[in-house]
Amino acid sequence: MNYIRTGLLLAGLTALFGVVGMMIGGQQGMIIALLFAGAMNVFAYWNSDAMLLRMRSAQQVDDRTAPELVSIVRELSQNAGLPMPKVYVVENPQPNAFATGRNPENAAVAATTGLLKLLDRNEIAGVMAHELAHVKNRDTLTMTITATIAGAISALANFAMFAGIFGGHRSDNNNPLGGLGMILVAILAPLGAMLVQMAISRTREYEADKIGAEICRHPMWLASALNKLDKGVHTIPNQDAERNPATAHMYIANPLSGKGMDSLFATHPDMGNRIARLREMSGQMSGQMSEPTHDGAQGRAQSSASQADRAQAERSGPWQAKPRAPQQEPRRRRKRPWG
Repeated sequence: MNYIRTGLLLAGLTALFGVVGMMIGGQQGMIIALLFAGAMNVFAYWNSDAMLLRMRSAQQVDDRTAPELVSIVRELSQNAGLPMPKVYVVENPQPNAFATGRNPENAAVAATTGLLKLLDRNEIAGVMAHELAHVKNRDTLTMTITATIAGAISALANFAMFAGIFGGHRSDNNNPLGGLGMILVAILAPLGAMLVQMAISRTREYEADKIGAEICRHPMWLASALNKLDKGVHTIPNQDAERNPATAHMYIANPLSGKGMDSLFATHPDMGNRIARLREMSGQMSGQMSEPTHDGAQGRAQSSASQADRAQAERSGPWQAKPRAPQQEPRRRRKRPWG
């Protein structure tokens, strides 16, 4: 299903690219645009992730330069059954994060310095689990290629606007609609690219929230992080994202500060709805864990011990020791699931 979705998305963006080319240069312009779009699709498949990281001036980190962040990603990757992705840090005060890469074997996750300063360890784990969910769902291929082609459409549309204003009245223009047509294309083409992005973005974020909560095993970690991120992105602008809004859909929280049009054509679902779903998921998981499995005083005692263990896990996180074994079993040190 992911391959079909990716193919349809690329086909739609490629067709839009061809339409813009036709409006600028007629049939010849459409052919050139389609050839260029085809080459861009191939290039984007192999290089769009590296391009995005360079655009954001992301710096790769390791156990020496960012030991805690890399440790969190490694532990969550093991829990999700994924290869260890490359880890990057972006020097940006706005708290945010994104994932990229054509497949799980060539994936990368990135967090801004603003996120690392704002969130605690559990909340960072919730965010990284969300990004790893994108990797697991292979959303990152769709996201990175979409960002590349949508950005190219916007650039071509700007050229159409320039040509429509300064060259649209020449008699040798192959554009079937003249200068007015190019101005319309300059307005409608980026809007069409944005609508294609929106077609998959909202449900993709909900699904990544759900799977991310399962990876870190605590939905409220991600819910708490989203609450802080929602406030952070509204108070701290992201100038890099503002300059290239085609990449906004890749972030865990919408990095754009625009109001009217931004809310109308938002690439992310409402943050309150996302948090509400995570709270509901947390309640369901807590209800399943609290169901009695034993009768009598022994069952109540074991249930009380389990609740204490869960409270300890909430405080310490999944990278700490597992809940202790029942008292009747021999106490021995066991290997933790996170290494």
